[in-house]
Amino acid sequence: MKLSPLMVRIASGSVLLLVCLGAILSGAYGVVALCIVLTALLLWEFRGLSDKMGSRAPSWLLYPLGAYVTFSGTFLHGISLELVLSIALVGGLMTFLFIPGRREGLGRWAMGMAGALYIGLPMNSYLLLFFSSHSKGLAWVVFVVLAAVTTDVLALLVGSRIGRTPFFHRISPRKTVEGAVAGLVGAVLVILFGNAVTLGLPPVQAIAIGILVGMGAEVGDLVESQMKRIAEVKDSSNLIPGHGGVLDRFDSILFPAILVYYYASFGGLLH
Repeated sequence: MKLSPLMVRIASGSVLLLVCLGAILSGAYGVVALCIVLTALLLWEFRGLSDKMGSRAPSWLLYPLGAYVTFSGTFLHGISLELVLSIALVGGLMTFLFIPGRREGLGRWAMGMAGALYIGLPMNSYLLLFFSSHSKGLAWVVFVVLAAVTTDVLALLVGSRIGRTPFFHRISPRKTVEGAVAGLVGAVLVILFGNAVTLGLPPVQAIAIGILVGMGAEVGDLVESQMKRIAEVKDSSNLIPGHGGVLDRFDSILFPAILVYYYASFGGLLH
């Protein structure tokens, strides 16, 4: 029996969510393994998008730098960030003086740097959240991810049913203000639930974190939509049946990690 597109989407999405949650819940090894796999896939998809956007990110810059940035705050924190970026700057631009296609060199170098930061910094933030909070790192990661996913789902459901007011129409015509508000409220509720269960933060801090997650998720989704619009493609790849690419499904969880980590870190909330 052939499954409908909706059933394929639901089935593949459920499997993906279970695999990711299973890896996260399995502990440090699972989290690190998940980060490695996701980083590799996301960088690969970004390289494909960059090619269609007009400046193909060079593999020799994108992958090593993306891998370093991903682990720069944890396992590779002993290697100077300034040193690595300096090598990427001087070595990267110098390389394009000699290889064919040097007219496009600056754009390709910039795209490689951008892709490494776009993917690597969020992954680094998730690892920092996990390892910086000695007793509750797992809870931080799980509830940030769940809140971001809830934002995405509620924004789609509410926006498609009762949404009337366009939200960044030129980038994503189907998004609405009503959906964005619903997604933001959903993120706050998820974080408040996580706070009541395990995080134990002051309620005002939990609400602020929920707002940051919701905003980060929606901005991340819009940023990837803009990339696809520039590249003139519907999906970042076809790896996930019924969903498109990994980046299509994980775009909304990238920025929340950065916002939450620095808010929690500077506020002394990671303990």
